[in-house]
Amino acid sequence: MIEIAIDGTAASGKGTLAKKLAKKYGFVYLDTGLLYRKVANELIIKKNYATTNLEKSSFEIARNLNFTELKREDLRSEETAKLASLIATYPKLRKILNSKQKEFVENNKKNFPGCILDGRDIGTKILPNADFKFFIDASIDIRAKRRLLEKNISFLHGNDEKCMLQSLIREMKERDKLDSSRATSPLVPADDAHIIDTSFIDADVLFKKVVQIIEGI
Repeated sequence: MIEIAIDGTAASGKGTLAKKLAKKYGFVYLDTGLLYRKVANELIIKKNYATTNLEKSSFEIARNLNFTELKREDLRSEETAKLASLIATYPKLRKILNSKQKEFVENNKKNFPGCILDGRDIGTKILPNADFKFFIDASIDIRAKRRLLEKNISFLHGNDEKCMLQSLIREMKERDKLDSSRATSPLVPADDAHIIDTSFIDADVLFKKVVQIIEGI
């Protein structure tokens, strides 16, 4: 099985890239960030996110995680994303979910010619021997603008849009800090990863660049 690891910051384009590659090559794909979002979402639903047992509650949910429930739209909310970044700092939770990710790859070896995983520590921890590793990033301003466009809020006036953009920048900076400074599996490029800045290129250009690397063009 060919393994492709894609790491990077939020709204840098790694998810779109992973989906396009999976479609082109017929590989199985997993957005590993959704595992943490699923745990966070369950904590919110059960109202356990404000308790002193947050770590313990997250462990219990993670152990029983169902991969078939990862496509729900409510996993994309900002509240869920923020809590997901917080609980991702728990070493024991990462250990549980890392095992789930490796299990996903192992279980699909017979059914697919390759796998693509994207997240925060794929090339360094989950697929350290991946055939191809990519680290996708972009400037904080560009990423915030992309996230604002994803929200597709048409009724915002100029000042409102500016305020929301600044709010997104603050949230992303906080998330980046959590991801890069955690003691366990911090967000860093693997030593052998291809690092690509998407600040000034669109999804199609990124896709072509990565395909050229994979196919040795």
